[in-house]
Amino acid sequence: VQLQASGGGLVQAGDSLRLSCAASERTISSYTMGWFRQAPGKEREFVAVISRSGGITYYADSVKGRFTISRDNAKNTVSLQMNSLKPEDTAVYYCAADPVRTALSVRAGAVNYWGEGTQVTVSS
Repeated sequence: VQLQASGGGLVQAGDSLRLSCAASERTISSYTMGWFRQAPGKEREFVAVISRSGGITYYADSVKGRFTISRDNAKNTVSLQMNSLKPEDTAVYYCAADPVRTALSVRAGAVNYWGEGTQVTVSS
């Protein structure tokens, strides 16, 4: 499956952004979907994951309560609503998908498919 993330940009602290990930696969409903990010000089880290049905979600502690992951299987898209953005949220955000692993496994970074990233920059 090919993944294309979009929606990044330059915002100020406290603003909101909504990232979207479009998948080429018509059966996205069979994929666990997630978002990861990588800040300059740091390793890529988990942000959020959603199960195939959308009934299970996990978030990194650093974004819990501010970010919301959702999916629209009919439109083959996954979104990440980011509110109350902070400068430390600045990173390249990557969409990820896995046809086999559970949300818990994807949260640990075990992912088969990665998309191109989208830059999010939050100024103070």
